[in-house]
Amino acid sequence: MTDDYDAVVYDLDGTLVRLDVDWATVRREAAAALRERGVDADGRDLWAMLDLAEERGHADAVESVVADHEVEGAESSELLTLVDELPLSVPVGVVSLNCESAVRRALELHGADEHVDAVAGRDTLDARKPDPTPLLWIAGELGVDPERSLFVGDSRSDAEAAEAAGFDFEWASDRGA
Repeated sequence: MTDDYDAVVYDLDGTLVRLDVDWATVRREAAAALRERGVDADGRDLWAMLDLAEERGHADAVESVVADHEVEGAESSELLTLVDELPLSVPVGVVSLNCESAVRRALELHGADEHVDAVAGRDTLDARKPDPTPLLWIAGELGVDPERSLFVGDSRSDAEAAEAAGFDFEWASDRGA
């Protein structure tokens, strides 16, 4: 199936690995970081808090909270079966909503880093999924046409990003993850 494409790009968390992160704790700590700065984030999900933090000039504080948990969670992450597809005969990329350092650490820890040619984390660019920019950037890094590329992910934002970028999309669960 992957031979039909010039490149395959994967999401990370829930697709190649499962980061060991208690997202409820991350959300509480991110909200607390905003409260300490006089910003009310009650009732917002984590991504909305990141957006709010950026709008109010506190992105670094919230990003630090989230990234610390992600990097720590990479250390005890669980390898998922899609990693068994690697290496592929085409270039491979990873585009994730996790911070780049956590993505790289999880790939390294599980020995998958040697099979991945390019990585874009949440903090690599100024845009994050479902914005198509990270996928288009990865296609450029891999030197491939997005329309000849496949994105494999596990979330609605993955599917939306793939469609917007012109990538074909497959659910990780359909590939055995």
